[in-house]
Amino acid sequence: MSDRRAPVQHPSAMTFEQMLEKVRYDGAYPTRERAEEAVRLVVSGLGRQLTGDERVELAARLPLEAARVLAQEIPDPQPLTGWAFVKDLATRTGAPLATTRWDTGSVLATVAALAGPELLTRILRRLPSGYALLFGRAELVQAA
Repeated sequence: MSDRRAPVQHPSAMTFEQMLEKVRYDGAYPTRERAEEAVRLVVSGLGRQLTGDERVELAARLPLEAARVLAQEIPDPQPLTGWAFVKDLATRTGAPLATTRWDTGSVLATVAALAGPELLTRILRRLPSGYALLFGRAELVQAA
């Protein structure tokens, strides 16, 4: 018998289409296609930042199509801060920083809801500074 436990599987509470509609509504995107572009951009970027059990658990909570987008990315050896993450996404698309910041917040708010508070807290502990606000949370700083 092994001490290794399989990760808890959490079936996604929404389909990929429902996720796109939520992002479309929350982000005030004019079309479903524009919302899908934002979802694919931000989730793939997150896939380059997130590692470990948190990555596996988040993928299990996302709709299958979004989980595939997350999982197909190879994590960067040096994770980016939240602001550098937004700048990297803007550079990849050629979009203005303000637009990319909006896309990031619109998508990560939905990802946060799917992750749930406990997993989101663990994700934020694993990532460098600056991601809490992107996920719609206050940035907590530990006292010295």
